[in-house]
Amino acid sequence: MGLRDWIPRKWRPGPGPGQTPVHIDDPGYDSWEVVRDFGDVRTARAWHQALVEAGIEAVLTSDWPIDRFGRGDISLRVPSERWSEAEWHLSNLDEEEGFV
Repeated sequence: MGLRDWIPRKWRPGPGPGQTPVHIDDPGYDSWEVVRDFGDVRTARAWHQALVEAGIEAVLTSDWPIDRFGRGDISLRVPSERWSEAEWHLSNLDEEEGFV
């Protein structure tokens, strides 16, 4: 049993951007809106991290398995009611103002 096993789960950090899972052919996210599409996992995870840091729930999905080089058709999805906020946030990452 390692030190990490002694730390309660609520105080453990979530997975980092390099460990964000890509849900393959998961119908549970079909009702979520696609904010962006990507061709590689690394870029998709970076954009996913930007939404998560802004407090917007987001997931990465793909209809087909990702190849061994991390490439594929990857979608960044958010719940339908948060789509406009996510779109605004990703479109204005360089501005100082928050979502109103």
